[in-house]
Amino acid sequence: MNGTVIGIDLGTCNIKFSGKPGHLLTYEKNIIALENGHLYAYGDDAFEMYEKSPDNILVSFPIQSGVIADYNNMQRMLNRFLEKYFRNKLKGATVLIAVPTDITEVEKRAYFDLVDSNKYKLGNIYACEKPIATAVGLGLPINDASGMLICDIGADTTEISVLSLGGIVISRLLKVGGNHMINAIVSAIKTEHSLVIGYKTATNILSTIGYACDVEETSIKVVGRNMLTGFPFSVEIDSQLVYNAIQSYFNQIVDSIKFILERTPPELTSDIIDNGIYLSGGVSQINNIAKLISREVELDVNISEHPIENIAFGLSAIADDPHLLNLITLKKGKGKR
Repeated sequence: MNGTVIGIDLGTCNIKFSGKPGHLLTYEKNIIALENGHLYAYGDDAFEMYEKSPDNILVSFPIQSGVIADYNNMQRMLNRFLEKYFRNKLKGATVLIAVPTDITEVEKRAYFDLVDSNKYKLGNIYACEKPIATAVGLGLPINDASGMLICDIGADTTEISVLSLGGIVISRLLKVGGNHMINAIVSAIKTEHSLVIGYKTATNILSTIGYACDVEETSIKVVGRNMLTGFPFSVEIDSQLVYNAIQSYFNQIVDSIKFILERTPPELTSDIIDNGIYLSGGVSQINNIAKLISREVELDVNISEHPIENIAFGLSAIADDPHLLNLITLKKGKGKR
C-alpha cells in the first residue's frame, strides 16, 4: 500500500493506531468525557477523570463487549484522535481497521461506517479480522498450511480461534474478560471487608496480586470507603481472596479452549500440538495463566511480548507486505488489495 496507511484497533479499554512501515504509532484509553453533551476530554485525559468527575461531566467507554455501543461519541473521539496523530496526512489515506469475528454483519458494518463517514476524504477502507491481525503481530506464518490456536483475552471478551492458510477455521467469542474479573474483585472486597473500591484500584489489584493458579501468598494495601461508617478506610487485600473471586472466569476460558480443540480437524490439531497455544490480550499478563492453561490442556503456551499492541502491529505489517494483502477485504474505494 502506498501513501499514508493508518491501522486502527478499537479495543474496549484502549484504542491503538499503527502506521507504515510496521510500527505502533500510539495507543490511548478508549474513553470520552462529556460536559452537558459537549466534548470535554478524550483518551488518557478522560481516563484521569474516570470515577472522579462531578455530575455535569459524564465519562464513559464507547466500546462494550467488543462492539460499538455508543456510535456517535466513538466517532467524535476517533475524529479527534485522527487529527491529533495524523493532521494533514488524512486526505486519501488508506485505513485498515480490525474487526471481531463473531459479531453480526450490522455490527461489522458499523466499524466501516465509523471511519467512512468522517470528514477527511480518506481513501480505501479495509478490514481485517482480529485473530488474523493478532497472528501477524505475533510473527506467525499465517498463510502457511499449518494450524495455530490464538487466544486473545481482552477487557470484555475472549476470542479463541484456530487459523490456517490465512483464514479462520473455527472460532469462539466468549463474553469473559478483564472487566468481569475487576467487577468480581470489587464485589468480593465489598462482601469480605465492607469496603467500596473503584475500578482503577481493582485493576491494580488484579494486575499486581491476581493469579490464575498456584497462588503465592502476598497482599496489597488499598483505600476505599467503609460501607458502615462512610469514612475512608484502608485494608490489606490478600492474593487468595482475589483468586477466589476470579477463578471461575479462568475456568470458563480453559473450558472454551477445550471446546475449540475438540472441534478442530485432526491435521490441524497435530500442528497445534507442535506449535502450542498463543496467548495475547491484556489479561494474558496475569500471573501463572500460561501455567494453568498448559496444565489443563497439556499443550505448550506461548505468551506474547506485546499482548496489548499485537493487533496494531499486525495491521501495520499487513499494510507493509504485499504477500499479506490477501488477509484483508475492501469496503470502500477502488484500490487493489
